[in-house]
Formats: sequence, structure tokens, C-alpha cells
Amino acid sequence: MKTLRYLLLERLYEWSKVPYKLLFKQDDAWGISVNQLLQYAPSSLGYHLGCFLLSHNFTPEPQLEDHDVFHVLTTTSIAVPDEIAMQWLLLGNGKRSLYLFIVLTVGTTLFIDHFKSFIKAFKRGKKANRFYNLNYLNLLTEPLTDLQHTLKIKPL
Repeated sequence: MKTLRYLLLERLYEWSKVPYKLLFKQDDAWGISVNQLLQYAPSSLGYHLGCFLLSHNFTPEPQLEDHDVFHVLTTTSIAVPDEIAMQWLLLGNGKRSLYLFIVLTVGTTLFIDHFKSFIKAFKRGKKANRFYNLNYLNLLTEPLTDLQHTLKIKPL
């Protein structure tokens, strides 16, 4: 059974998606479906992204596609503490935004019992080559393992 802190953070995320896209996301939506992603080569980032979306019964979220790519690259689950850890990893990788700091503040406060894993994720982000700001639409055909190796991304 989910606790109140899980439900609270999930609800805050759902409420914040639209304002976040309007205020902070200027990129165009990719316009790619899960079925189209699954047409990529089985070793590719695009195919693995399609599998990730399919396995969680997700569809690509317009203008927020990179978030799901981060899950695939870092092999991060969608559990709430892992979502927060992934944000810590992105902070370590150099990402800076008001929204990121809000998520980290609220998420870390609600899940302070996971703080050691958050710091571990931050350190992994620092060790990786900068990847938070890449154009992943152009990298969907690249082999996932090659990207992870080149970018020095270690799974969370």
C-alpha cells in the first residue's frame, strides 16, 4: 500500500507537468509513438525506449520525452525514491533548473530515509560525461550500450 508521501509526490508531479511544459520546455514534441520506437533496431536507444514505455503502459509525454530516455540510459525504475535519485544524478551531471531544485527539495524532504542513495546517484552523475542536455531524438538509432559506455553512465 502506498503511503501518503508517495501519493503526495505523485500528485504534485501530475499537477506540475502542464505549468512546467509551458514555462520551461521550449523543445518541440518528438511526435513518435511507442510502435514507431519499437521499429528501431533491437540494440538501439529508440527500441529500448519503446520497450520501457510499453512495459509501463506509458505513451511518450510530449516535450518531456528526455525524461524517459534518462530512465533508459540510467536503468532507473519508476519508483518514487528512484525518480528522486535520478534527479540527483542529473544535478550531479550539471543540470540546473528551478524545477529540478523544487523536485529535489520536496522529494528529499519526503524521502529523507533514502538520502544515502541520493548522494550515491549525485556522485554517479558527476562521474558521467555530460548527457542531460543532449538531443536524444537524433540519437534514437544509436546502440544503447554504446551510449552508456561513451557517456560513462553507470546504472543506479
